[in-house]
Amino acid sequence: MTHPAAVLIAVLLAASTSACAGEEGLTSPVDTLPAISGYPVVGTDQDTWYDDRDEIPAPASGAAFHGQNADYPGTAPSYQDNGDGTVTDLVTGLMWSQSPDMNEDGDIDASDKRTYAEATSGAASYRAGGHSDWRLPTIKELYSLILFSGVDPSGYEGTSTGSLVPFIDTEYFDFAYGDTGAGERIIDAQYATSTEYVDVTGGGEATLFGVNFADGRIKGYGLSLFGRDKTFFVLYVRGNPTYGENAYQDNGDGTITDQATGLMWIANDSGEGLSWEEALAYAESFEYAGHSDWRLPDAKELQGILDYTRSPGTTGSAAIDPLFSSTGITNEAGDPDFPSYWSSTTHANWSQVAGGYAAYVAFGRAMGYMNGWEDVHGAGAQRSDPKAGDPADYPTGHGPQGDAIRIYNYVRPVRDL
Repeated sequence: MTHPAAVLIAVLLAASTSACAGEEGLTSPVDTLPAISGYPVVGTDQDTWYDDRDEIPAPASGAAFHGQNADYPGTAPSYQDNGDGTVTDLVTGLMWSQSPDMNEDGDIDASDKRTYAEATSGAASYRAGGHSDWRLPTIKELYSLILFSGVDPSGYEGTSTGSLVPFIDTEYFDFAYGDTGAGERIIDAQYATSTEYVDVTGGGEATLFGVNFADGRIKGYGLSLFGRDKTFFVLYVRGNPTYGENAYQDNGDGTITDQATGLMWIANDSGEGLSWEEALAYAESFEYAGHSDWRLPDAKELQGILDYTRSPGTTGSAAIDPLFSSTGITNEAGDPDFPSYWSSTTHANWSQVAGGYAAYVAFGRAMGYMNGWEDVHGAGAQRSDPKAGDPADYPTGHGPQGDAIRIYNYVRPVRDL
C-alpha cells in the first residue's frame, strides 16, 4: 500500500543501539522505529461505496449516501516487513510481531492461542527481531491494524476459507481463521489486548477487550469459557508509548479538538437515533462553530475517542471523556444507559446483501439477549447494525450472543483540523 508523501516526510527513522535489560552480554539490534509520537489514526482501507444493501458508484456531493468512509479515506495504511519476524507500521510508529504462530511450528491453529495470563506474561520473554521490550497491545493499538476492506464471514457454512477476506493486511501479517479441526468456528480469530473492561459482562465475568480480525469487531470477552480459561491469538507490539492517548482541548464553542489525532469533534451528539443514510446526511449538512466541513467519522476515528476507564456501570457515564456530552437512553433491559454511535464505515458481509450493515461503536453497554437482556460485550465494543429496517423485527437480538439491533444509532460529527 502506498503511503502519502506528506506522511512519509514525517516518518524519519531514528537509529539507536541499547543493551537488552537483564540479559548480560546480549545487545539489541540497531533499532529503526519511525520517529512518530502521538495518536495518528490509520485509515480503514475502505475504497468501495455502498447504499443500504449493495455496492454503488461514488455518490455525488449532496446525493444520498454521500459522506461515507470511501469519500474520506484518511491516511492510507503503510507497513514495512523487517525480514526478521517483525512489521513496522509507518503511520503509527509501532512495531509488531508478524505472526500469531506462538509455538513456531509453521501452522497457525488452536495450539497457538494463549490465556490472558499467558499472553500478558509471555511478552517478557518474547524476542522477535532480537528485541526485549515487547508488550501486549492496548485495544487502541491493536485496533489500528484493522482494515475494513475485509468481509465478515458470519453465517458462512462452508469449510474452505480461501475465498474469505480477513480484516488485517495478510501481505504483511500471518493470519488464520478459527481452527475448525479443533472444534472452533471459522470466526474464532480473537486477539487479546491488555485492556480490561472496567465493568463486568454477562453473569459477572471479568472481561478483556479483543479484536477479531476474522469478522471485524471489537468485543469484550469473558476470561473463562465453559469453565476453562478462554484463549486468544496474540500479537505483541513495541514502540510509540503514547499511541492511543488523546490530548483534548475544549474550544469553548461546543467543539473539542484532539491535538493527538488532529481531529475536531462536536461536544454534543445528535440527541436522537438515526438510520445510517440519515446519519450520513445529518453530518454532511452540519454547520457549526463557523465550519461546514463536518462529516460522519469512520470506525477507527470514532473508536479513538472511547475512554476505556469509564462505563455506565462504574462511572455512571458513557465511555468517553467528560468533556463530551452523551444523550441518556433506556436500554433493552429497561436500565439507564448511553447510545451507540454510527460510523461512516460499511461492515461488508459475504452474503448477497453485502453492504447491508455498518459499523457502530458502543459508548454505553453492548447489549445482547442471552439469559434475558444483559451487557454481553461491554461499553467500548465495535459491532454492526443493519443500515435500515425495523428494530422490532429483532426482539431477541441477532447472532450467537443475541446482539441488540437498534438500527437508529446516534451521531457525533467530526472534521479534520
